[in-house]
Amino acid sequence: MISLERIKEARALLTQVVHKTSLIYSTTLSEWVSHPVYLKCENFQKTGSFKVRGAYFKISQLSGAEKERGIIACSAGNHAQGVAYASSKLGIDSIIVMPEFAPISKIEATKGYGSKVILYGRTFDESQEKALEMARETGRVFISPYDDPDVIAGQGTIALEILEQLPEVDMIVVPVGGGGLISGIASAVKGINPKVKVVGVQTKAVPSVYNAISKGKIEDVTYETIADGIAVKKPGKITLEIISELVDEIVLVEEEEISGAILFLMERCKMIAEGAGAVSVSAIMYDKILLKGNVVAVVSGGNIDVNLISTIIEHGLTKSGRRLKFITTIPDRPGELHKLLTIIARIGANIISIHHERQNPIVPIGLVEVEISVETRSKEHSKELVSAIKSAGYELSVL
Repeated sequence: MISLERIKEARALLTQVVHKTSLIYSTTLSEWVSHPVYLKCENFQKTGSFKVRGAYFKISQLSGAEKERGIIACSAGNHAQGVAYASSKLGIDSIIVMPEFAPISKIEATKGYGSKVILYGRTFDESQEKALEMARETGRVFISPYDDPDVIAGQGTIALEILEQLPEVDMIVVPVGGGGLISGIASAVKGINPKVKVVGVQTKAVPSVYNAISKGKIEDVTYETIADGIAVKKPGKITLEIISELVDEIVLVEEEEISGAILFLMERCKMIAEGAGAVSVSAIMYDKILLKGNVVAVVSGGNIDVNLISTIIEHGLTKSGRRLKFITTIPDRPGELHKLLTIIARIGANIISIHHERQNPIVPIGLVEVEISVETRSKEHSKELVSAIKSAGYELSVL
């Protein structure tokens, strides 16, 4: 177990290094779930996630000889940036092994902080094996992303801040990958106020800790998830012991629910969160947890690839009925397209794009195919538009 005293030592050291991140009351989310909900914004932390806390504290505790040998770490992105930032500040040479398909933004940010990046493997676990192998061969010190007492103590400083910012907190909801974050938070919280409930959240695609706790064994899991920061196949030995002892519950969320939470945070809270950072909000939004009193959701990181943001926005707007794309045919003569667009304008939809295809071989001669993408207000508005177009005699296929 990680002592409260050790976490307080980490807090004293990190005070001059990291931000004391904001705890923001979310009116919209609170009204949604009929409970007061606060967001602990580690997505506003240096390097864009909480990981810098544990990385810096761990590296700062190395001996002079260990620092001289240099360090090596593995990460899908956030631990990489935390280690790179910390090693740069402390003047230590560092190498980070990252999965080949890690987000480009995270790879470039890690390089920008001064670390050498090696891309290896398709998953975090493959990258970790490579990093451990290189540590044995080179003598570099391996900095675990989660399964290390000092890393866990560093992450636990978040809980000390929450308890200062909201002494009457009743529940803290935390993303879970390898378990370092929730282990640190649970160790601090239970050491100060055992009545506070600590709930972990994993994606259903990678339920490693959930399976280990509920089934008593570690099982193979898939990796198809937008929450790459918590896509860890095997939880840590230390972290699993702490979670088993101190964490009240682990719940799972679906990929669609994570996407919905990312979009909600962007649109309603004006906040960017990556998939792993948004799972705590997702669990609250989609009724995965029996909420109790004042609830804090830890938004653990904001390092999301801009291309993924674009995909999530379009997907979310389409699913919520605020984007509609359809194909129809119109007579190939002047004024026919105008007639169709007049219907769209009358219903109050906003045209995003039009593709006018005259050479589709399956369309009868004398007709042209038109693909139109429009912006609508809601699912009901989209249905109204589709009904109006069909009532005007057009055959329509919604894409």
